[in-house]
Amino acid sequence: MENKTNWKKYIFSFVITAIIFATAIILSNYFANKKLDEIRNIQDKIAIDILSSETQFSLLEESSCKDVGVGTLSTELGGLEDKLSYTESQRGHNDPEVLTLKRYYSLLEIKDYLLMNKISDKCKKTPLSIIYFYSTDDTCNDCEKEGYVLTNLRETYPELRVYSFDYNIDLSAVKTLISINKVKDTLPAIVIKDKTYYGFQSIEDLEKAMPELAKIKAAEATTTIQK
Repeated sequence: MENKTNWKKYIFSFVITAIIFATAIILSNYFANKKLDEIRNIQDKIAIDILSSETQFSLLEESSCKDVGVGTLSTELGGLEDKLSYTESQRGHNDPEVLTLKRYYSLLEIKDYLLMNKISDKCKKTPLSIIYFYSTDDTCNDCEKEGYVLTNLRETYPELRVYSFDYNIDLSAVKTLISINKVKDTLPAIVIKDKTYYGFQSIEDLEKAMPELAKIKAAEATTTIQK
């Protein structure tokens, strides 16, 4: 009789354990699928934004100088970069889909860079831009910190266009850009007006390297006083 009671206890404990284990698996799969759906939604949004930006390129090439605003595409690229960074943080640097999105975004940046130079020549203006090379591996200790600085600088000066590229990305267009500017693998590296700066650069360092930013700040201060 006692053995029969013990067997019932064992069976009951087994059933309870199995239910708990199955519930944990179901909940784990549910949240994993939910997170995957969120990432896919972000990827779909990036694809739509890229198509929208490419359409803008075609329109801008036909525009007159007075129709081209200082932040025509810089805000679009900044938004895309934020979405890409989130997806990369969720899935990792080496995820195949993340790498594909990063290649596509890099090409979009280069296209924007060439377009802005073309428009600047057409409108007789000096392009205000920074080309930033970074690495996602452990060899670049200051890359993340430099990224925050450039984000802050871009928010402070909407006229400034910041183009960020993974130095090690397997993309011939980026490799050509590196070769043209003769950028070494000492990262972070920032190219401003054909001059390359290596190592961490503060906001003050970058403002000093771009005197045009001081003029923008002075003009904004004058406008504020007049108001």
